[in-house]
Amino acid sequence: MKVLDLQCPHGHRFEGWFASDDDYESQLSRKLIECPICAATEVSRMPSAPRLNLSGAGRARQDDAQPPATRESNGGAAADRTAAAERVREFEAMALRMLREVVGKAENVGERFAEEARRIHYNEAPARSIRGVTTPEDARALADEGIDVMALPSACVPKESLQ
Repeated sequence: MKVLDLQCPHGHRFEGWFASDDDYESQLSRKLIECPICAATEVSRMPSAPRLNLSGAGRARQDDAQPPATRESNGGAAADRTAAAERVREFEAMALRMLREVVGKAENVGERFAEEARRIHYNEAPARSIRGVTTPEDARALADEGIDVMALPSACVPKESLQ
């Protein structure tokens, strides 16, 4: 299994696991590789040290077995920062995947968002998750009426209906 460092045009870095270089090239050409944060399929391979995942997660890294004081003297602080940055990237990717799943299950009401949110709030329409577009002024007016709304970055919102 080959583990490659990849990056989308928006600068999001992530790993991809492939059976071979040919497998990577094949998936790339068919646009099957997608950024886990913004779903971009224009992905490029980043320079990295070769790494093969041969045995799974069963083996601990040698420096992980060392006591913290030894790791510190061996550059452990830099490794800790790298590990922390990786955890942040993993959390961001997980949060965006969950957000995209929630958004994907919401009904897209488009430009009628404010009107439909009011109808649901005042029990004039069935309660359900909706998504759509509204002006900042309408969003503030909805909030003033006690209707919860949340603005989302456009990278989270699918371009076509998922239903």
